[in-house]
Amino acid sequence: MKKTLLILAFLCCIITSSNAQVVGTDVGDIAPEIDLPDTKGVNQVLSSLRGDYVLVDFWASWCGPCIKEQPQLIKLHNTYAGKFSIFSISMDTKKPLWLAAIAKQKLPWIQVSDLKYWKSPVVADYMLQSVPLNFLIDKNGIIVAKNIHGNALDEKLKSLLAPQ
Repeated sequence: MKKTLLILAFLCCIITSSNAQVVGTDVGDIAPEIDLPDTKGVNQVLSSLRGDYVLVDFWASWCGPCIKEQPQLIKLHNTYAGKFSIFSISMDTKKPLWLAAIAKQKLPWIQVSDLKYWKSPVVADYMLQSVPLNFLIDKNGIIVAKNIHGNALDEKLKSLLAPQ
């Protein structure tokens, strides 16, 4: 009887201490799914980009730091074409301003928004409090970096995508 209880206690400890992957926003978590309409109203799904490294980028046309970051994102998008994608979620509430910012910057990657600003379910899923905010996810949808910008993003991509 003692042996059986000991074995059960041991199994309970193992089961409760396992590090199963969860959907969340921490490094090592599975990135929450995003399914929102693009600029033409066609829904785009984040998981459709599995197989590439993906930068999930929250931004807005009224966000100065977001706009300032766009030229570097264009450079990275072009440098790592076929291995790296960007999936941008706009926090704009006015479609004309959102579309104008995309056109002005000539942003070639997926742009989505539900134009609900902070009331979008995606905001809660990603625990968004301000923009810019981004998540770098790997080929399997696992978050490998969070809120990574500038040279840090460039260096991280170099290390992940360098020829082996």
